[in-house]
Amino acid sequence: MAETTPPPAEGVRVPYDDLPPHVHEWVDGTLGSPVTRSETQPGGFSPGVAARVVCADGTRAFVKAVAESANPHSPDMHRREARITAALPAAAPAPKLVASYDDHGWVALLLEDIDGRHPHLPWRDDELRRVVAAVDELFDDLTPCPLPDAPAVDASWRDEFSGWRDAAVDGVPAGLDDWCGRHLDRLAELESRWVEAASGETLLHLDLRADNMLVSDDRVWLVDWPWAARGAPAFDLTAFAPSVAMQGGPQPPELLAMSRYGSRIDPEALTVLVATITGYFLTRGLRPPDPGLPTVRAFQAAQGTVALRWLRTLVDWT
Repeated sequence: MAETTPPPAEGVRVPYDDLPPHVHEWVDGTLGSPVTRSETQPGGFSPGVAARVVCADGTRAFVKAVAESANPHSPDMHRREARITAALPAAAPAPKLVASYDDHGWVALLLEDIDGRHPHLPWRDDELRRVVAAVDELFDDLTPCPLPDAPAVDASWRDEFSGWRDAAVDGVPAGLDDWCGRHLDRLAELESRWVEAASGETLLHLDLRADNMLVSDDRVWLVDWPWAARGAPAFDLTAFAPSVAMQGGPQPPELLAMSRYGSRIDPEALTVLVATITGYFLTRGLRPPDPGLPTVRAFQAAQGTVALRWLRTLVDWT
């Protein structure tokens, strides 16, 4: 059964009007007309501005901006997103980058404003199938990886996916599920093989969630690309599946069966990847919140609960 009360994928937003004057001036100057209306958008964890804006001449855009003082990592995420979004193929279902700003302690992006909405939650079957089909098409279009400088998943995520191995060295963290504690060595061994299972030649989004998707009448768009890297589609789909079940959709095996790529994942690689993302979500969910991100740990922990149930169906560790 899917989770009935998932934590929201929402952080602390800054209203557009609260941006400093130098950022407002940059937005107005870049768009060629002063902003007269703004609407903060829900969804996502960034501790900054995420707003649709409309100018006096009718020009529309989407503004993302964050201050270095809000969170030490968020500005670099915006910088990466600017580089990656600018380099994506024109056919990619991603908003086009209009311009970026990096000065006076602020990093801001101006993006194409997409006329769409986040998927309905709890997930609706027809809408989820549209999303999965769009992700499959994305993998088709982004294989081989069209960005020559895109990092491989192991280069981008090597330090992120060591939760089980760190726990095996440092001790079982307080609050970890008893089953995980009893099988920590086995989990660490599976996790040690994640690079081979996740490697590939597709440009992956690596943050697939409902709040990073916009559904329009004729297309599904993927937004927020800072984590993109080169790897295997199985990695993206495996990491996406727990959030779908948590937010009222089908359980992970059913989601994978909807996908051309998901339905042909090697079973051994799948077990390695599920063990790896389970360790990531569960151990991250036990950490204190990062500055400016008070809600992300609960969201990670809830995904970890779903991933752990999935993992226990894949291994026979009684």
